[in-house]
Amino acid sequence: MGGGRKRGRTQRRHFKQGRENVWKHNPQRPPAGEGGEGREGNPSWQPFATENPAFEEYYKEQQIVPEEEWDNFMSMLRKPLRATFRINASCQFFQDICLQLENDFRKSLETEVTDEHEEDAIRPLPWYPGNLAWHLNFSRMQLRRNQALESFHEFLKRENEVGNITRQEAVSMVPPLFLNVQPDHHILDMCAAPGSKTFQLLEMIHQSTKPGLLPNALVVANDVDVQRCNLLIHQTKRMCTANLIVTNHEAQNFPGCNLAKFCSEVCMDEAKLQRLEFDRVLCDVPCSGDGTVRKAPDMWRKWNAGMGNGLHRLQVEIAMRGMGLLKVGGRMVYSTCSMNPVENEAVVAEILRRCGDSVELLNVSNELPELARRPGLSTWKVRDRGSWFGVHEDVPRYRKHVISPSMFPSGKGSKDSLTVSSSVEVNTNVADADMKDSTDMGEGEQETNITIDDSNNGDNLKTQEGTKVDCEFGEVTASSYKKLNSTPIRTEHSDYPLHRCMRIVPHDQNSGAFFIAVLHKLSPLNENQVVDGVKSEQNISKDKIEKLEKDLGSDKASSEENIVHQQVIDNTNVLDGEQNGDRDNKSSKDKSSVDSKVNVNETEKGQAGTRDRRQQQNQGRWRGVDPVIFFKDEVTVKSIVSFYGIMDSFPLEGHLVTRNPDASHVKRIYYVSKSVQDVLELNIKVGERLKITSLGLKIFERQSSKEGSPCTFRLSSEGLPLLLPYITKQILYASAIDFQHLLQYRTIKFPDFVDAKFGEEASALLPGCCVVVLREGHQDIGSIATDPSAIAIVCWKGKTNLCVMVSPLDGKELLERISLRFGLKIPKGDKEKPSQEIAGSDELLDCATEATEADDQECFPESKASDIEISDAKDAE
Repeated sequence: MGGGRKRGRTQRRHFKQGRENVWKHNPQRPPAGEGGEGREGNPSWQPFATENPAFEEYYKEQQIVPEEEWDNFMSMLRKPLRATFRINASCQFFQDICLQLENDFRKSLETEVTDEHEEDAIRPLPWYPGNLAWHLNFSRMQLRRNQALESFHEFLKRENEVGNITRQEAVSMVPPLFLNVQPDHHILDMCAAPGSKTFQLLEMIHQSTKPGLLPNALVVANDVDVQRCNLLIHQTKRMCTANLIVTNHEAQNFPGCNLAKFCSEVCMDEAKLQRLEFDRVLCDVPCSGDGTVRKAPDMWRKWNAGMGNGLHRLQVEIAMRGMGLLKVGGRMVYSTCSMNPVENEAVVAEILRRCGDSVELLNVSNELPELARRPGLSTWKVRDRGSWFGVHEDVPRYRKHVISPSMFPSGKGSKDSLTVSSSVEVNTNVADADMKDSTDMGEGEQETNITIDDSNNGDNLKTQEGTKVDCEFGEVTASSYKKLNSTPIRTEHSDYPLHRCMRIVPHDQNSGAFFIAVLHKLSPLNENQVVDGVKSEQNISKDKIEKLEKDLGSDKASSEENIVHQQVIDNTNVLDGEQNGDRDNKSSKDKSSVDSKVNVNETEKGQAGTRDRRQQQNQGRWRGVDPVIFFKDEVTVKSIVSFYGIMDSFPLEGHLVTRNPDASHVKRIYYVSKSVQDVLELNIKVGERLKITSLGLKIFERQSSKEGSPCTFRLSSEGLPLLLPYITKQILYASAIDFQHLLQYRTIKFPDFVDAKFGEEASALLPGCCVVVLREGHQDIGSIATDPSAIAIVCWKGKTNLCVMVSPLDGKELLERISLRFGLKIPKGDKEKPSQEIAGSDELLDCATEATEADDQECFPESKASDIEISDAKDAE
């Protein structure tokens, strides 16, 4: 598998447009308030309309909730979503944060409760293990605007930035929990950006790991869009993990790394990884996103029934690719933030249909028992152009190329549907998965687009009255659809146990809406069966394509106008050609000739931008992305080991990588786990099929100073927790007061330390990088480094002083944490800082500032693929 149909350019544009949040201030349309009151000083303010008759009609007909619950369901959908966050259980201070929430904020915020359904201002989510996820009785707008919540809001922002908590929608936390992740699992997150679920998976594999040890597990986080990969990297860097690889591929075309196809059996080493397969796959696919209307109320305005239809095939292809990459005995979770059965149960049924006895849908009702959920639907209908269809046979021949049999419960189609290409697809602009989890599935690939004027794929039939659409399959007018609606609708039920799927509805636990299905792979997939299933949907001859293009020629002009002017929902059908990553050049050339004819609907600016991005990624082997090189400079490695006294028990050989092929100009060295190392070696053997944008943990960084140092590489703050138990030189142990002063003043002369002995020990160190460990609370100094609660920072020893080399944000957070833990008082300003402490330290401050700026720079995502890791090659230039 892996062959997938490309999405239309209009849809691709949508994935690059961040969906506006109208709860925030918007000068063109003021946001909705809470309680219906107008915004002060703005007499023209109007509440945002949370109404969409088509939405209500669609889901009433689908019967996703019983009729007696409908009013409660709609009432909850119209309320702003309450904020939630999750504590990182693998972070150093997670127990302190839990105590702070329980003892401080939970009590101080009791008077701010505003929801009649909630008793507590903040409370742990009962279904999340370990009370690590918390629900707030405030929306995001209330957190920003309520002065009484200011300190709590600042706490959330600060802890989120340093990685101690993750602000994430409650229902978005559910899918990773059903993966049942173990410490030795290889996990694939197929559509990972912006990375909240990836971060959650990393927490799981690190949670039970001892300090100084890495889990055997691996997480591969993939996303199709380069810019969204930057966001994913920024999110996951807060975790400081060596067990992560970030890739940039279309999910449905994620490359298979099978060594048997590239190497003879003679040269294969059975002790090495032979094929890239995964124990767990998270398939959180792009979807229409109507389950996020509480968080993104602009969805009320944009929603229409055609959105789910346009994504169905893409979702099936992504899920099937995930199932192909899953190990036998592995588990895959398919999820969406949509309520539409065409995107949910229909996709799961099609997976089961294609995979046969090789896959089963698991009953996980005994897992997370406190999570309120509803069973999946066994029957549903499909709406197309204002008409309801219960079986595929009732779909007019003219629409069978758009409405595929797999959208219906039985999955059965009429005979003529097999000869009609499914490559003519409704590709609508799609809402985000998990609010921000949308992906640009067409980035960097060739595609065939034939656009049709289908601007009324929703329910606006009145605009099509008197309009006749000609096609080789017959003539269809608005009156014919009215006739169809007047006849009884036949329905059918699925034979698969879809009740094992889970639907989370908003009014059950005051959350968003979500869909989850857990699939178990019992045996290898029958590749012929899977391929045949794809081919049966794509069996259209060239003469039919040419005839269809000719028939639709008269409609292209109007289609162009609609596509250019509609920004988010344009209901445009796109005739997509399949583009598999392994397809030969001849096929690509044939498709590019059609591509050149049908892409006239792009504006000149859009064409140039798409062409530039495609050239950036497709010229050569992953051009625009720095290569991954194993660092093998023995002289440099020996210098580092000798200077810091790194123990032999810490494995370095084969675990150090860089992004610069010129060893003499390497600026950063990254550390990777054994599991990542195996994947990298396999990737090299198979011709670098994986496009890796980020990996590993930054552990060493080149540092220059005027005073010079025996070692040209300093320690990185990110890699310090991993390396600390193995460092025997250049290490100091400070009292709480001296440690506090270092964080507060950042540069202190040796004689000015409160503990004179500490100052003497610091002055005796070799010039260059060193580590300062907090001694407080430890009786035996020798065991501090191996204590998981040990607190340490990277510093620089100059001629006369010691300087902190952590970012101001991390320093401030650490200062507050140790102050709370040990009862220290933090002065509000730096007025108490002795003036003599700064004197004579210019040479050191220049060095430390350079390092701090480098750390700060990596906290923000870059705009180019080549800058994702702050390119070493560019630094060398």
